[in-house]
Amino acid sequence: MSGNSGNNSTSPFIEGDGAILDPNRAQDRNASFSDINASKANFDEIYTMDDSRAYFSVLGALDYMIPDVAEPVVRQILTAKIQIDEAKPVVLDVGCSYGINAAVHRFPLNFDTLRRRYARREMAALSSAEMMRLDRNFFAAWPDTGLARFIGLDVSGAAVGYAKTVGLLDDGIVADLETDALTPEQAKIMSRANVLLATGCVGYVTEKTYRKLLDVMQQTPWIISFVLRMFPYEPLARTFAERGLVTEKLQGATFVQRRFRDTAEFESTNATLEQRGIDTAGFESEGLFQADLFLSRPEEDARAAPLEELVTVSSGRHKTVGPRYVQVKTDDGTQITLEP
Repeated sequence: MSGNSGNNSTSPFIEGDGAILDPNRAQDRNASFSDINASKANFDEIYTMDDSRAYFSVLGALDYMIPDVAEPVVRQILTAKIQIDEAKPVVLDVGCSYGINAAVHRFPLNFDTLRRRYARREMAALSSAEMMRLDRNFFAAWPDTGLARFIGLDVSGAAVGYAKTVGLLDDGIVADLETDALTPEQAKIMSRANVLLATGCVGYVTEKTYRKLLDVMQQTPWIISFVLRMFPYEPLARTFAERGLVTEKLQGATFVQRRFRDTAEFESTNATLEQRGIDTAGFESEGLFQADLFLSRPEEDARAAPLEELVTVSSGRHKTVGPRYVQVKTDDGTQITLEP
């Protein structure tokens, strides 16, 4: 399992609103997701392709690993969910892109294995139709060891279409719920889910999307969120509290998403975190995006089995193979350099 290790513990509940996060913190109330997103590099172009080769090529070059480091944690949480419901969960992957979370959960594969597959010279010459045909056979050839069925939500029709075509998702919805409403057909698909999963979309997706999803759920869901530390989670926790859910944050552990793409992204992200009063020393200052884990669910479920009892993690800091932007103290002040 992967993440930055530490003593795992959850913050106490705040009686009344059911959330662990203080809704009155000025820095969170005033934080703008759009402003924070400006700190990050833009990869929109890789989500418009009819297959996943560009996605794996671009993000793989930056040691993208959040699907891999999240998967063992997701599996532990799903195991606990199954013990309560005695049924196979249906996971709605919010911001599913090409279905990578479903792939690494359901099959004995990881991001790097898939990246190397798509990087082969023979694969580069194939059309998207040929690639998807091969991928459908490829995934079907592996034993499905997943604990859940997956449906997806994403704004990219190409990505959702690929994930459905190759068999990673049972179903998928193409919608921007930040601005649009769910159609009746989409709502029917979404209503089957009882677990919501996000491994990187919070910040682009806000409480606006989650309100619309929660409105159509037939069951009260568990909500698993891996959220970059630069984004405040309080707005979402408040929304969940309104629906009777409590939110726990795993303390003492963070989860690596990827390396910074360049100096500009490194500097702007660390500056954003420092403006929010978040210490980056040993975390983002070491050249890696870091995410926190939040779990929201009915209070009786949380009290019966606190997050700290469900999840154990170990370090994934040294999974990166490429150079990282880091801060170095010198006689001339703090300098940024590439650490090989």
